[in-house]
Amino acid sequence: MTTHRHRPSRTAMALGLGLALLWIGCARYAPDRPDVAPPVLTIAEAGDLPQFADDMDYDGIETAINQSLTYLSRVPDDRRFRFGSTAYDKPHMTRSLEKFRDFVATRPHREQLNRFIRQHYLVYRSIGRPPDDNVLFTGYFEPLYPGSLTPSPEYSIPVYGLPEDLVTVNLGDFLPEWAGKRVIGHVQKQRLVPYYTREEIQRDGVLREKAPVIAWMRDPVDLYFIQVQGSGHLQTPDGQKVSILYAAQNGHTADLVGRHLIRENKVPQEEMSMQRIRRYFREHPEETERMLYLDPSFVFFRIGNTGPLGNLGVEVTPGRSIATDRHIFPSGALAYVDTHKPLVSGQREIGEWAPLKRFVLNQDTGGAIKGPGRADLFWGSGAYAETAAGHLKHPGDLYFLVLKPETAPTSP
Repeated sequence: MTTHRHRPSRTAMALGLGLALLWIGCARYAPDRPDVAPPVLTIAEAGDLPQFADDMDYDGIETAINQSLTYLSRVPDDRRFRFGSTAYDKPHMTRSLEKFRDFVATRPHREQLNRFIRQHYLVYRSIGRPPDDNVLFTGYFEPLYPGSLTPSPEYSIPVYGLPEDLVTVNLGDFLPEWAGKRVIGHVQKQRLVPYYTREEIQRDGVLREKAPVIAWMRDPVDLYFIQVQGSGHLQTPDGQKVSILYAAQNGHTADLVGRHLIRENKVPQEEMSMQRIRRYFREHPEETERMLYLDPSFVFFRIGNTGPLGNLGVEVTPGRSIATDRHIFPSGALAYVDTHKPLVSGQREIGEWAPLKRFVLNQDTGGAIKGPGRADLFWGSGAYAETAAGHLKHPGDLYFLVLKPETAPTSP
């Protein structure tokens, strides 16, 4: 489905972007490369390197690497990718991925793998979060929920496409020192103001004449979770499986429902999971609207014919793609994670948690994934993916790998 965007007039945009933008507290903005001190990635010395392994036996790693190579093919040759206090250009990143892809295609055993990495790669470790300097790993998946392409009494909740009045402004177009910063909003009375919140969109219906409805759902909690995941599939009454992909977001920072359930002592923190949130709303349906409206973030979708896309514009690979803070970690880079995964019974009950040690690619981001101490692992689709994504909240270590340079890397 093609969405036609209406752009405000030049006069409205000019007035909306005048002095109001000099004081951007009234609207959301996202810095691309903020100053970070100390560096969020530090080189791991030989004695601190992990014993590299891959619990997926290298399955899917070639696919994931090729997706990152597709992304790199689209960026300029002089684009630099920061690893802590050093930076590498696109050709070097490409060589790093190609060399690793070609090596693991031989299915090396663990000793060969570790010798190869120590000989050819620099390994950077994320500084994590205090007090233990580890990374909190969570998960996301591609959901499948009931939906319809036409409204009915059963399917009455709209899934909105891109609104015609949504404006994204790259501030670097106006002043060089604002490069990488952006504002998302809409024009009202010749001023750019923050876009509508979830409550205004869903309760007040402010988008009825401003955004296309690409599909309909029957459960507001399903819609919320598909927005949190960023993409998914709808199963229609006639058996169609419709892919809906991320198109845009309203510019408001996500304030996830789970946090409010914990703050209001409705769900203990140690029990928090996607499944526990669903259970709470089943038991307290009168709370659903109020709690969902506490999260002002709202995602718009488009009908797609591909798998889920990360923020790099390439498909994410189950078990091999991670989402991190895009402002501080190198996009598309090869990484290594050391955390845990659930072992699940046929009844979707978690029996125990086993080590998860594997190579992944940094191919996505998320509104709640901020700082060096957070990473989100994409699990794919299906029952296991939903269980794993809903329950993973374990500490671990995150490393990034880059080929040792033939010449010294540049400073960012």
